[in-house]
Amino acid sequence: MNHEIPVQNIGPQGEVMAHAVDACVHCGFCLPACPTYALLGDEMDSPRGRIVLMKEVLEGELALADAAPHLDRCLGCQACVSACPSGVPYGELITSFRGWSEPHRERSPLDRAKRAAILKILPAPKVFSLAARAGQYTKPLAPLLPAALRAPLDLLPERVPAMQPSPRVTPARGRRIGRVAFLAGCAQQALAPNFNAATLRVLARNGIEVVIPEGQGCCGAAALHTGARDEALRLVRQNLAAFDPDEYDAILSNAAGCGAGLKEYPVVLHGLPDEEQARAFAAKVQDISEFLAGLLRQGDLEPPMPTSRPLTVAYHDACHLAHAQKIRLAPRELLRAIPGVTVAEVPEGDLCCGSAGTYNLEQPALANELGVRKAGNILSTTPDLVVSGNIGCHTQIQSHVRRQGSRVPVMHTVELLDLAYRGEL
Repeated sequence: MNHEIPVQNIGPQGEVMAHAVDACVHCGFCLPACPTYALLGDEMDSPRGRIVLMKEVLEGELALADAAPHLDRCLGCQACVSACPSGVPYGELITSFRGWSEPHRERSPLDRAKRAAILKILPAPKVFSLAARAGQYTKPLAPLLPAALRAPLDLLPERVPAMQPSPRVTPARGRRIGRVAFLAGCAQQALAPNFNAATLRVLARNGIEVVIPEGQGCCGAAALHTGARDEALRLVRQNLAAFDPDEYDAILSNAAGCGAGLKEYPVVLHGLPDEEQARAFAAKVQDISEFLAGLLRQGDLEPPMPTSRPLTVAYHDACHLAHAQKIRLAPRELLRAIPGVTVAEVPEGDLCCGSAGTYNLEQPALANELGVRKAGNILSTTPDLVVSGNIGCHTQIQSHVRRQGSRVPVMHTVELLDLAYRGEL
């Protein structure tokens, strides 16, 4: 797409955005893949329409305030990236644009306070856990509250578990075949601490020593995708200082959104002095399913025990695993490696569940529509278990299947593998 974006005035992120706009040929293959276009049917709420809007704002031809409502409704799920035949890096475009535009946004004091609270609470697991526990006591009042306050309460699980501190080093059991660093994450420490506990057990069982480096923090994805670029840069550099890629075979994450965020570090630091450091770091990043499937293919993964009865597992593709990281086969390989498990493919599997980082807090109405649709599609497979690889999806799906009257367990891929190893399926 031809443009007159003043790249030299914007800086390195301007190069990222101009490259993405250049690549778009306006073909429209992205439209049917886009969740908001599926819900709203508006060209301006599609990737193609949003690219035009961002281009015109960057060129000075359109006021940011006129484009903002449509851009805010973008989930950043990157389903359009998977559908695009021209390879438009839409995720890089929308993330960079949000970082560039946020300082120019006019927001109400309430909106600014809400966004600031989200970015203070989410990256702080202990604070998040306390807030979630307090939220459980106010949850019965949720129907009386405005949507902005009701949304986070609706998403809370029935019980907020106690946090489980993870050891800095988990030694391999038996012969050590590898050594990895692990990003402990934020939300899952507060809402689903067994994700990390199961991850450490499964890795150790398979001869992998796991180090949780001191000084690490939030991956920065929430800040980055909501336009808080300065905070994102601080968190990115904090993690680059904490993780030395030369010391490990891999740097692992068990949250799709976090893993995608870690792999974005070179784009975030494009044109800055630490870009090469970010590239060396990102080259070592793997999702837990990606790493374990690698062991499976090499014959180094311990075979799981058979289930006590046949189990149908509905596998949900987290957007930031399937679209952003192009990881689809690995988690399915791990699930099928458990004797007795049948993997059920979910209808409209590429459609976002509506979680999308902080989206279900900032756009609760659209997120709810997508959550209802996703839960219905999952339950149509009549599963015994539901499995995903991302804490945001887990929370959203669990909330919505419960609202539809189902008690089907929702868990992480590695939790299922952990149960199989222990003979508890």
